[in-house]
Amino acid sequence: MAGIVSDEENEFATLKFTIDGEITRQYRWFNAVRTELTVRLLPPARGDDSDAVTHFKASVTDLFDYALRNCRDSDMDGLTIRNEVNMQDKAIGISFRGKDQLSEEVIWSVFNKVAQSNARYNALDKLVVVVHSIKMSEGFGRKSVRSKGRPLAEMVHLKRSIIEVKAKSDCLAHALIMAIARITKEPGYNS
Repeated sequence: MAGIVSDEENEFATLKFTIDGEITRQYRWFNAVRTELTVRLLPPARGDDSDAVTHFKASVTDLFDYALRNCRDSDMDGLTIRNEVNMQDKAIGISFRGKDQLSEEVIWSVFNKVAQSNARYNALDKLVVVVHSIKMSEGFGRKSVRSKGRPLAEMVHLKRSIIEVKAKSDCLAHALIMAIARITKEPGYNS
């Protein structure tokens, strides 16, 4: 009897690495997620005509695609890769940037720098890949701002700290002028 295969399982059905462990932790206060993958890259399959470098590049590209599968393009993602066996090697780090900015060129430039250093990474060692993802808010906010069940127009009259700027253009400039007038207690200022 054939089972139902989801699109995600079908997309990552022929991975060039094995996953030994996956831990995901959510930090709701910071709107962030930490995913730690323990993986081992697989050697080229028998009958595979590609050379070792091409296979390694394809394996690492698949690994990053898998690690970033739950991230949106607008999220800020940072990656670290370390060798689980040899703890003396420094971790490879890719600084926080949007997922859409994590291209193959960026990843391979970081790998080039590590290859030229003294670090000894074996392609078949267990690697620990840690993805930190910060969810960035999208959109333009809510249309109706409410506080304690009251609309903004009503709250403007009740609270003395809220000033509604009714200008159609240059809203920031108007707001700054109003704030300066309030702070300096200008005689012509009327809230």
